[in-house]
Amino acid sequence: MQTNPFKFGSVVDAPFFINRKDELKAVTEVINSNNHLVIISPRRFGKTSLVYKVLKNSSRKAVVLNLQFSNSIEDFAAQYLKQIYRLFPVTHLKQKIKNFRVLPSLSLNPVNGDMEISFKPGSNQGPLLEDVLNLLEELSSSTKRSIVVLDEFQEIKRIDKSMDRKLRSILQNHKCVNYVFLGSQESMMRNIFERKNSPFYHFSQLMQLEKIKKEHFVAFISKNLQGFTSENKRIAKEIVAFTDGHPYYTQQLSFMIWNLLKQDQSIEKPIDEAIAVHLRMHDYDYERLWINLKNTEKKVISGLATNKKEPLTAAFLEATNINATSTVFSSLKRLMTNGFVIQTNGKYEIDDPFFKYWIIEKRSN
Repeated sequence: MQTNPFKFGSVVDAPFFINRKDELKAVTEVINSNNHLVIISPRRFGKTSLVYKVLKNSSRKAVVLNLQFSNSIEDFAAQYLKQIYRLFPVTHLKQKIKNFRVLPSLSLNPVNGDMEISFKPGSNQGPLLEDVLNLLEELSSSTKRSIVVLDEFQEIKRIDKSMDRKLRSILQNHKCVNYVFLGSQESMMRNIFERKNSPFYHFSQLMQLEKIKKEHFVAFISKNLQGFTSENKRIAKEIVAFTDGHPYYTQQLSFMIWNLLKQDQSIEKPIDEAIAVHLRMHDYDYERLWINLKNTEKKVISGLATNKKEPLTAAFLEATNINATSTVFSSLKRLMTNGFVIQTNGKYEIDDPFFKYWIIEKRSN
């Protein structure tokens, strides 16, 4: 049975992984050296898939944590230690854990065989973090280096205001672990790694992950639509034009069109049909998003949807009836934090092309 060749919403690997040869090479080179890496891009650009691809091609042990799901230093340390338990034999860890200055609570989950780990809230956080983070360094060596991937690293200050200082003081002494820091909030990540008085100032090499090159997407889509229509290349170009090459939405729209063409290859305008279906399904969701925006945010996002003018310019202010660039900037900052707007190559744009189209349709009606 032929399966849909497009995938979105989760980590992507072959055969869904598209090109990124230069990026794969760059990431591999850094983590094969004695250096660390920061990767910044908006959400759903494929940071995690890129790093997982590199890890899969490597034989090295790796700890991967998403800081969005850590609630405290104790919780972070417990999740980190749990990952280590998955990598090394329990007998190998037992004696080392006994020497911890803050002992964790350990219990074996009889359902999945995982080790359940927790630290008592209010524990002495300094020694706790040191013991857990240093454990992987002790288990590694110059010939068997480990990798640690910390996703959504901008969340570090939410977990604890002093956690960046505590982490840096420990990680700077590690010689057998490569650290990869992923982040979706560019301003916050740059503040962590490029501000001179930040503990992590110039700790890692910085990489800005851009969209997949449009010609690579067009080739991939065209190839996978080839069996359905002779217009496959034209349709591929129209898909990429609509999504502006956003990895997640390009895969999503391609997935929908593939399904439509599989059912009926005589559809004259499959892109229009797929967009219409999506908007009907999500009309209420988009309306709810719109209602919860502040009035100035509505003006800014409408301006981004319907105007070719750049924000923070006099022409944009006039077109949107906003008084000051500072007001636009504040709204853009909130919209970016909440995931409505992204910035790529210095250009502000609406993250979701379907939401952008919904706004245009509603305003025109």
